[in-house]
Amino acid sequence: MNKVLEKRLLALLNRRKAQKAFRTLQDSSHLIDFCSNDYLSLARSSALQGIIKTQTTNQQLGATGSRLLSGHYTLLDTLEEKLAQFHQAEAALVFNSGYNANLGIISTIPRRSDLIFYDELIHASVHDGMRLSPATSQAFPHNNLAELEALLINNPQKTIFVIVESIYSMDGDVAPLLSIQQLCQKYEANLIVDEAHSTGIYGKDGAGLCVELGIEKAVFARIHTFGKAIGTHGAAILGSQILKDYLINYARPLIYTTALSPHTTQCTLAAYQLLEKKGALYIEELRERIAYFQQYIHNQSKYEYIKSNSPIQCLIVPGNEAVTQLSTLLQKEGYDVRPIRTPTVPVGKERIRICLHRHNSLEEIEKLIQLLK
Repeated sequence: MNKVLEKRLLALLNRRKAQKAFRTLQDSSHLIDFCSNDYLSLARSSALQGIIKTQTTNQQLGATGSRLLSGHYTLLDTLEEKLAQFHQAEAALVFNSGYNANLGIISTIPRRSDLIFYDELIHASVHDGMRLSPATSQAFPHNNLAELEALLINNPQKTIFVIVESIYSMDGDVAPLLSIQQLCQKYEANLIVDEAHSTGIYGKDGAGLCVELGIEKAVFARIHTFGKAIGTHGAAILGSQILKDYLINYARPLIYTTALSPHTTQCTLAAYQLLEKKGALYIEELRERIAYFQQYIHNQSKYEYIKSNSPIQCLIVPGNEAVTQLSTLLQKEGYDVRPIRTPTVPVGKERIRICLHRHNSLEEIEKLIQLLK
């Protein structure tokens, strides 16, 4: 590295430190988990581990290539068939991550003459997909149906894509999906829903919020990720067979990357098999913990609480320094709670983000709230 580049990188890192926004990696496995996305506790499930052990024998360790070369195998077909059936879609296509799935569909489908309207709080992966897309993109205020309709009205005879999340990861709030779908149908727009944080939690056995609302057939594409409530790794795009075939032929994040390993695929398939048997029970147990948290969080008055019926619960603690100090104190008490700082959220909206799980005991939840007081 030459001196000019080294100086540039150090200056940017020092700026992050001055903003109290410097990121580091840390092992928090010794702390009580109020941070991970393992909402249904499947990543640590002994029942799931038992199923996987009985199914994984003499498997190849790696996929050995991309899916269009040596990386495709029968188990991927089996998983995609299961995903299509479980999430009530015509077809499913597995990607290596939710990030890759969003990158793949958004960079591939919209053309230069098309328009993309997206919720202003959409995930970073969607933004990166739009940077790679030749289409024109424009944000609308969070969950604002009037502003979305104004954009749709003002752009007749255009091919339009509307991109939203079902559950937003920073506030834990729910999108008004039914109304958004009705607007898209009225103006013939194509709706893409990132269901990352609703997968496994909403709908029959965890099939997602679109399924719960009965609009899955009217949605152009749904992205379901496995790295959160499913407890494994990877993602899938759910939609029509035409969409699947097109992505296989044109989606660069699928074509030019090594496929998921057979072991990872088997783990995901086993997780879905377990959800078919116990998904309703697991969701009920998670909701009991969410209700318990909501019952007691109102007793603390120091921080603004963002009301959410999802596992994602947030308290506004303005300022990077203040929110970092609070999270550090909680971690010293043994609770893995992380700060969400600027630039991830707007200035003044820094927050403590608390993720609830099946494996959190009521005593742990109550003690955490007591500490927050």
